[in-house]
Amino acid sequence: MSEGLIQVEGLSKHYPPNVKAVDDISFTIQPRQIFSMLGPNGAGKTTTVEILEGLRTPTSGTATIFGVDVTKDYSALRDRVGILPQSFEPFDNLKPTEAVQYWAGLYDIKMTKSQANALLELVDLTERKSVISRSLSGGEKRKLGIALSLINEPELLFLDEPTTGLDPKARRDLWRLIEEIRKKGTTVFLTTHYLDEAEKLADDVAIMHKGKIVARGSPHDLIAKYGKMTVIVLSGAGSEALREIRRRGIEATEENGDVLVPVKDPTEMRTIFQKISGIELHAKDIYTRRQSLEDVFLNLVGAKMDEGDLKP
Repeated sequence: MSEGLIQVEGLSKHYPPNVKAVDDISFTIQPRQIFSMLGPNGAGKTTTVEILEGLRTPTSGTATIFGVDVTKDYSALRDRVGILPQSFEPFDNLKPTEAVQYWAGLYDIKMTKSQANALLELVDLTERKSVISRSLSGGEKRKLGIALSLINEPELLFLDEPTTGLDPKARRDLWRLIEEIRKKGTTVFLTTHYLDEAEKLADDVAIMHKGKIVARGSPHDLIAKYGKMTVIVLSGAGSEALREIRRRGIEATEENGDVLVPVKDPTEMRTIFQKISGIELHAKDIYTRRQSLEDVFLNLVGAKMDEGDLKP
């Protein structure tokens, strides 16, 4: 692969006495992509991102952005990178227009009120531009945060858990915004614990576990390689049905009362259904579904990722 916008080689971050938060990882991120890094609690993804943001110094290895070593001259990247941290809170006593103008001043950018409002229009906050920021909804505050991260027209944007705690509509509104930002030419580095979010948005995904990258590729490629692709779901069938199915030599698992039967080869589907049909099932419904990135994550890491998995 050619040299990318972000180039990481042999990156490690160790803490005494023997904690390897990041353990000799290498990856490249190409321009104009949405790249997503996934991992459970303690995987090392946040430590990796903080190194790239110039907040931590690695124990060994190199990390460059636009060819600049992030550990030596991060100030050279300041005007080319935007960051929305997970813990972002807007300026509660300022109106969104005022917040944008104030933040622009920190970059020594003179921004008129009309320019600030144009940026708020981009993130769909025009109708809320004149209210006090503390009255914004959670989704609106995240939109304001993205607006602030775009003030310097960054070529690279770090978004750390941008939709945490938002309702489904607000999440999808932000998905559309992130896609629009990428279409304008900005490369997006996305960390999220919502696996459907990564599957929907990301061109490229890296899954981290215990400090290492254990899988890498597009969501489609990861599902094709590590997923079982199709699952027969016996909704509400329960543990008794699970035992009966396993007695017939069929691989199956139980999840929240549903029995899941993986189909590794589509040609086996008919045979499996014939075997299952001989069992007295008390299922609410029977259907098939294609495995998702969440299933791949579970297969690789052995655990689900939830809202507790937000810190290294």
